[in-house]
Amino acid sequence: MTTTHEAGPVADAGHPAVRPGRLKVFLGAAPGVGKTYRMLDEAHRRAARGADVVAGFVECHRRRHTEEKLDGLEILTSAEQEYRGGQYTELDREALLARRPQVVLIDELAHTNVPGGGRHPKRWQDVEDILSAGIDVVTTLNIQHLESLSDVVEKITGVPQRETVPDEFVRRAHEVELVDIPPEGLRRRMAHGNIYPPERIDASLANYFRPGNLIALRELALLWLAGRVDEALHKYRTEHGIGDVWETRERVVVALTGGPEGETLIRRAARIADRSAGGELLAVHIARSDGLAAGVSHAALAGQRALVEQLGGSYHSVVGDEVPTALVDFAMAENATQLVLGTSRRRRLERFLTGRGIGETVVALSEDIDVHMVTHERAGHGRLLPSRRRTLPTSRLIAGPVAGVVLPVLLTLGLDRMRGTLNLTSEALLFLVTVVGVACIGGVASALIAALTAALLLNYWFMPPIGEFTMSDPDSVLALVVFAVVAATVAAAADRSLRLSRRAARATAEAETMSSLAGSIVRGDQTIPALLERTRETFGMDTVELAPEACDTGGAIDPALVVAAGAEAFLVLRGRTLPSSERRVLAAFAAHVGAAVERARLAEAAAEVEPIKAADRLRTALLRAVSHDLRTPLAGALAAVSSLRNQEIEFSAEDRAELLASAEVSLNRLNRLVENLLDLSRLQAGALTLDLRATTLEEVLPAALDSLDLTPDGGPAVDVQSLESVPALQADPPLLERVLANLVGNAVRHAPAERPVLVTASALAGRVDIRIADRGPGIAADDRERAFEPFQRLGDRDNTAGLGLGLALARGLTEAMDGTLTPEDTPGGGLTMVLSLPVATDVTAGRL
Repeated sequence: MTTTHEAGPVADAGHPAVRPGRLKVFLGAAPGVGKTYRMLDEAHRRAARGADVVAGFVECHRRRHTEEKLDGLEILTSAEQEYRGGQYTELDREALLARRPQVVLIDELAHTNVPGGGRHPKRWQDVEDILSAGIDVVTTLNIQHLESLSDVVEKITGVPQRETVPDEFVRRAHEVELVDIPPEGLRRRMAHGNIYPPERIDASLANYFRPGNLIALRELALLWLAGRVDEALHKYRTEHGIGDVWETRERVVVALTGGPEGETLIRRAARIADRSAGGELLAVHIARSDGLAAGVSHAALAGQRALVEQLGGSYHSVVGDEVPTALVDFAMAENATQLVLGTSRRRRLERFLTGRGIGETVVALSEDIDVHMVTHERAGHGRLLPSRRRTLPTSRLIAGPVAGVVLPVLLTLGLDRMRGTLNLTSEALLFLVTVVGVACIGGVASALIAALTAALLLNYWFMPPIGEFTMSDPDSVLALVVFAVVAATVAAAADRSLRLSRRAARATAEAETMSSLAGSIVRGDQTIPALLERTRETFGMDTVELAPEACDTGGAIDPALVVAAGAEAFLVLRGRTLPSSERRVLAAFAAHVGAAVERARLAEAAAEVEPIKAADRLRTALLRAVSHDLRTPLAGALAAVSSLRNQEIEFSAEDRAELLASAEVSLNRLNRLVENLLDLSRLQAGALTLDLRATTLEEVLPAALDSLDLTPDGGPAVDVQSLESVPALQADPPLLERVLANLVGNAVRHAPAERPVLVTASALAGRVDIRIADRGPGIAADDRERAFEPFQRLGDRDNTAGLGLGLALARGLTEAMDGTLTPEDTPGGGLTMVLSLPVATDVTAGRL
């Protein structure tokens, strides 16, 4: 994968008109992937095209194939630098600037320079100077040395990154090319000695080059480079003023209204996105900034958001005055290729009266974006027209019309006493203020009554001829008409403003309530009693109970306060009567309670069933094992003893010794099997006593190997690497000896005779990893956990290998000592058991 970025000319102190050099970075997912080799290959291609190429500083790490690639290239002499008694080689920046080639190769961009000699602290700063001089630079960098990722890499690998390069410097590169190979391929290269010298191979495979580490580093590199690709594309579109959609990959935007059709739309959009590799799903809800969001269910939106995230998409909420415009603007800003909307829920008559809806408007505005209108079961089944829901209390509904009549009359009486002091315009404005006040009390209907009353009183009492409902002056007629229109308009606006304010306050309260509930669940307060108490507090009820069925309340409870909370659970609330607006929020609380009930029921069922299943499996396996594995050594010992007791047969001294040895071997084997069974039962019962103390491998490993009765002539040898540098472990020595004996014995049993079993150890991040590697057939990844089940002889080549307790007991004892035991593939074939235990501390004893 390669990305490019154009850079324009800049001024330089020594060369005012020089074009800055171009930087190409070979970005590696991990050490050893072949960055330097690819850089040298690039140099040969450029040199073949006639470019003046110089190898400024190339680190081959004694890799033969890389060193061969240097042949035919001019190599710049490195600068020698002495530091603290040592001699080091560094890039000779001054010699390079004096040579001024067209292209220079500089390896290890993140390298820290040796202090002194007038150098910058970091090599990437030297590269900046070289680029400013107009020289193109080809360099290498590993993903772990990017400044923004160094802490993430340290968490993954346990290795701190002391040498970093700013991300911004790498992002300015003209070209970044990813160098990557699969993790198993890289581990094979390591095992074959193509990366590090032999003495570093085992430690590297056990630590930094673990499969999980390499997979994580690879994903980091791909994600970082993908982000740079998106940045480059966005920058290019912005610089060139490109507003059209570029279908570089499918981005599907689904519009959610909070209605019941949302889940259908989400699943449809997800199927569209899945049809192409790398398709992206984005769900968006447009919240009207004026608060007029009809039919929005916040509980439904929460469920739809969870569904979107479950399907791998992202959820967005956008505020906009015009829903179609905001939706199309969002889609274009995200470079979406397709829009998914539901067909209108309005009936035909409503569409005829109110004009085209959001869907038709989006289609007209969408330009290059494909629009999918998805039918659903709610299409055409909305309300005929918006209902006139009562938003005022009864007292204000009565007081409003009364005020619409009384207040204009009272104002008329007051103005009559002041007749002559005010003109007609001032009097009309006072009546207008009265109409607005009535609108605030009783809404638009009361305001219309007030406007009509005020117009009649103004005509009769203040407009000539006074005392009659006639007007001789045309200007007076026009003034009265304008007054009536203005009064009605102002009253309607005031009433609408009040309704929106009440709706906004209600929506804010609901949002805060749901946010509080979500916060409680995130903090872990999701037990059923906590949710019930939360519901009681939120709705101000006396009690909230969870009932298994909707029982007959006998009239003591409002039927509306029995709410379904799942398939077989109901919330029963006692207290005040809830208005319909609060019952919608109550349904969301009930859904959370129902989910908690279902989780508790499933957890309880699983807890009841699992011990029974485990006991049944254990009983079956034990009977199967005892029927063969305990009988075999017992039969051998009985046969030997019976032969010795037979008075009719005369045995020689050698035969007698052989029979006694056979009986001893059988009885020892039987004793080990019984000990393993007893240890396993103690582990399962939690009755195993531990004596944790500082323990060295030199103390326990020889004893473990001696207990195996290894036969060098007939089986594979055991190759133990040097263990002197390994720190002491925190372990119980006899138990650790048993673990090592089981693991080494298992490896010897499966390894071919000509390939020794390798035992190595290394320390990292406060733990010691002991690796027992064989070159046997290995175990498939899907079967590895089964190998640790008791009485499981997965992969054994015969039925003489014992009860199958070795690995199960080894893992149990290891975990009892606060360790881990995990299987891995041996590079080149086979299985490696990794036993990890903590480095010794001042803890001296413990008990399980």
